Amino acid sequence: MRGPGPTARLPFWEMCDVMLHALLSLRLVTLIAALGAAVGAILMFAEGCAKLAHAVALILFSNEAGELSVIASVMQATDAFLFGLVLIVFAYAITFGFAFDLPKAVQTTLPRWMRVEGINEFKFTLIQVILVYLVVDFTTDVVEAETRISWDMLVKPVAILFIAGALRLLGDGRPGGHTRPPGSAIDN
Repeated sequence: MRGPGPTARLPFWEMCDVMLHALLSLRLVTLIAALGAAVGAILMFAEGCAKLAHAVALILFSNEAGELSVIASVMQATDAFLFGLVLIVFAYAITFGFAFDLPKAVQTTLPRWMRVEGINEFKFTLIQVILVYLVVDFTTDVVEAETRISWDMLVKPVAILFIAGALRLLGDGRPGGHTRPPGSAIDN
């Protein structure tokens, strides 16, 4: 029998414990990603508030009839708020889908859209939220363009349709099929 040293072998179960400890330490990396997404969400909410304040200033202090610039500012604020929401969903899903396990009692109190049951469902939820963001972003672009709309502005809505069609063909990301049960259109 050899003594401790670089050539000594660990028993199988001790090696498994070491590997498990190394893998669990990777949770810190996912928490860093979630924290970064949460900070990004706060920044997007601050930008949305600034754009809303700009719209209010246009209404209160501007002598010009700047209806379109007010609408554009409000749409830009909505755009920022939605992207902030995307980042919050992303941060939440990373934190409670991969870094920590919530107790079942707590999971059942959460709305359905906040329950992440796997990476596949997480990807589908994220793509759905991004589609909503892209639709609002396109609408904002149209409002900002006023009457100068050209054919190349159709690239984004066509891409939205292709992404939504592909998502529909793939299903909803939940195990067991492509469709939701009747009456589940409104999630808890």
